[in-house]
Amino acid sequence: MLAPAIPSTTRVDHLLIAEMVADASRVLDVGCGDGALLQLLADTKNVDGRGIEIARERVNACVTRGLSVIQGDADRDLADYPDDAFDCAILSLTIQATRQPKTVLEHLLRIGRRAIVSFPNFGHWQVRAQLLFTGRMPVTENLPEAWYVSPNAHLCTIKDFANLCRVMNARVERAVAFNASGQQLGTWLPLTVHNLMGEKAVFMLTRTRVH
Repeated sequence: MLAPAIPSTTRVDHLLIAEMVADASRVLDVGCGDGALLQLLADTKNVDGRGIEIARERVNACVTRGLSVIQGDADRDLADYPDDAFDCAILSLTIQATRQPKTVLEHLLRIGRRAIVSFPNFGHWQVRAQLLFTGRMPVTENLPEAWYVSPNAHLCTIKDFANLCRVMNARVERAVAFNASGQQLGTWLPLTVHNLMGEKAVFMLTRTRVH
């Protein structure tokens, strides 16, 4: 049987996340939106996927697609999940909208054997340029809402997130930044370049286990 064709509109970070997820994994997608990533993982990796989404209309859209998604809040409800309940816990372009990003990431690393997090990079040169030349909060393709309606409560840069991983003693297995064209920046480039040129980033993490 041929694998389903991947839509040309599929987000580049979703494609990379799918590459990171092993076949037939147990996956939890936190803040799963309309279920596009869960659908991609089901179609290409045959995962046992579950999702949490705070917006009721998006939960309904997921259920209509046949996806196993419940309404829930990452800041409140992740504490109810047992340790190592999933092979992979995913937070895709959502961590910046949580009230307690560090606590949410701690739960991801506890719930999943691996955690995959993607986020918009507030250190991108276009963001810096808008702040410098207009003195106002930037509006870009990856940060499209004005500050007064944006759900983003805790924007960060790639350097900020890398530092949080160090603070939490989380092991970074892979980190990828994408430029404005959706191309991956070379892993040989220094973090400073990724922080300047990357519009968004994807980190795959594991927790450091105490023996």
